[in-house]
Amino acid sequence: MLEAPEVPVIWEAIGSAALGLLLAHAATRRLPGRLPHRALVLSTGAVAALLGGVVSAVVLGPGRLAVSLLCALAVSAAILSLLLRVDAEPRAGRQPVVRPLGRVGPAGSTGPAGAAGTAGTAARAVPGVRQPSRGQPSASYGPR
Repeated sequence: MLEAPEVPVIWEAIGSAALGLLLAHAATRRLPGRLPHRALVLSTGAVAALLGGVVSAVVLGPGRLAVSLLCALAVSAAILSLLLRVDAEPRAGRQPVVRPLGRVGPAGSTGPAGAAGTAGTAARAVPGVRQPSRGQPSASYGPR
């Protein structure tokens, strides 16, 4: 059976980083408005692919260059997807939905339904549940 020649680890690392850099460059060209600064995206893509390639080469062992590069590409794509902003550019023809903070009650007031003139106040207190007083932190802010 023919065996592939063993590639030194340094070349696997350089190839992984180059693939990550290419993927990051393609992402910055394709999605410029949804990604942060270009230098951050390019360096993140290269470092993530380098990390993915080295870890997969250590786990899989020598002689699996194609699988190692594929893993590097997958790790780089996963880490770059974490940098994407969700609603940086809305789709054409769609307006963002703006909802009021409370339900609209009678006479156009906002707040709990049925509470006219309570715009800007907190929601109605639930019986049996202790509400923190205004201006004082709750007990979960550390030791007393």
